[in-house]
Amino acid sequence: MVRGLDRQVIFRDDADRTDFLARLADVVGATGLTVLAWVLLPNHTHLLVRTGPRPLVRAMRCLLTGYAGAFNRRHRRSGHLFQNRYKSILVEEEPYLLELVRYIHLNPLRAGLVADMTELERFPWAGHSAVVGKVPRPWQAVAEVLGRFGKRSREARRLYCEFVAAGAPMGRRPELQGGGLVRSAGGWKNVASLRRGREAWAADERILGSGGFVEEVLRLVAVEEKSATRAGTLAALPSILARCAHDLR
Repeated sequence: MVRGLDRQVIFRDDADRTDFLARLADVVGATGLTVLAWVLLPNHTHLLVRTGPRPLVRAMRCLLTGYAGAFNRRHRRSGHLFQNRYKSILVEEEPYLLELVRYIHLNPLRAGLVADMTELERFPWAGHSAVVGKVPRPWQAVAEVLGRFGKRSREARRLYCEFVAAGAPMGRRPELQGGGLVRSAGGWKNVASLRRGREAWAADERILGSGGFVEEVLRLVAVEEKSATRAGTLAALPSILARCAHDLR
């Protein structure tokens, strides 16, 4: 999720929104990012993605830096556009993927940008319109989402629409919003450094998933951190030995 500085608008018109999506499409092609759900709201945006061969931080830096520069030039402004760093949450794919697709795609309805599900299907600034086949987005992973509802496109779309509509009465769902999440600093080492005392081992605020999933992620973080520390020590060994030899002389 990315917010405007001081909650200011980051999309003033359709030209801004079109530019952002064009840049997102380029990033998908360049980094192998998989976009499963998205929405552009006036002062913030949500993306549900699966990272590709390149780290998320590179993809987001390219997307946000490029867009902010173009936005400033287009609107003759200067300074920061976004509030701090983007906020990222590591998500356990099952059972959260479809819940997040639904929650993100219902944002325009909750925000009052559309009146009902029919309008949401034609709303061009959320991924829902692409999944239901109203607005083509070749860079969006539509087939992957529909594939979870059935093998035949028409039946899968019908079941998907029923699933999304069933979520509308649920309103805002704190368990899917990541309330109070610390901002990811990117990379295993930096994620580990964000640890705070009040975070429970199996309920880490930066991760959305079961206790077992959280524990496994943190175990991998610890392994990577230890490996990086050992590699750094080995790299420094020649200079340490040279210094010791000098002192012995």
